[in-house]
Amino acid sequence: MKWHSLMWILWPSFLMAGLASAVVFALVDPLDVAIFGYIRPEREILYAAGFFFFWSIAALSSLLTTFMAPKNDKEAGEIGF
Repeated sequence: MKWHSLMWILWPSFLMAGLASAVVFALVDPLDVAIFGYIRPEREILYAAGFFFFWSIAALSSLLTTFMAPKNDKEAGEIGF
């Protein structure tokens, strides 16, 4: 995989992770979250874990998109683009 392909995967997923974190944590207070019923992580830890979770999910989506995209103009012409 080339370096510019890596940026096509990581940059959009970074932006979507930021947006998803903003939306989720605007609706959910991290202090109200209890893991296994009694573990209450600090706010910053939950913010970071949530961001990296959303970033990994979005990066996986972008990675699958780049693998499914046509590799050259001949393949794109066969699809109808």
